[in-house]
Amino acid sequence: MMSLSVDIKDISGKSAGKFSLPAEIFDVQVNVPLIHQVVTAQLAAARQGSHKAKNRGEVSGGGKKPFKQKGTGRARQGSTRSPNQRHGGVAHGPVPRSYDQRTPKKMIKAALAGVLSDRQRHDRIHIVDGITKAENTKGTLAAVKQFTDRKRALVVLSRTEESAWLKLRNVDGLHLIASDQLNAYDVVVADDVVFSHDAIKEFVAGPTKGNTVTAVARESEVGVSA
Repeated sequence: MMSLSVDIKDISGKSAGKFSLPAEIFDVQVNVPLIHQVVTAQLAAARQGSHKAKNRGEVSGGGKKPFKQKGTGRARQGSTRSPNQRHGGVAHGPVPRSYDQRTPKKMIKAALAGVLSDRQRHDRIHIVDGITKAENTKGTLAAVKQFTDRKRALVVLSRTEESAWLKLRNVDGLHLIASDQLNAYDVVVADDVVFSHDAIKEFVAGPTKGNTVTAVARESEVGVSA
């Protein structure tokens, strides 16, 4: 398959060459239902699931009848803890549970490739070189913002680029992520994806065991079980 070329710019905005993106990741057919399923599973897995309501056996109060069985003209009641009594327990209330959904690795890989391909077709994949060379936060932010003025940007960095992490971590409108944690959800919610030169090389190369898309090997870190 053919490769796609993306311009690389340095922190001053000057051209620093081109980078060839593999078509099997950045030029595939977009499967919207698949992406929806994977993103939904990821968001579900991120839910804490600690909600809890007390049932009639857990609320405080005795087992005494609220009033006598006969002679009142009212419906008979057996306990003050019944769900139809004030301060009674909750019938069929929420209980702690896991929201994890089984999502095969091939689906995670295909969804990530699909959203990256969509961003690439709309010229929203960018690469900046030498991001750690900026002297301060203002310069680092300018290196990222040179590509777009849209509100939400996903910045993909290498784990070794510590200075860039420190300078950009609290900037509004930027979401930072390591190249080995890239996932479909973060790409979907971002207007533009800005890779550092080191990060795009790591992502395309994949993990040491040989998978093409690094995120597949890191699905546990983004909350999606295999």
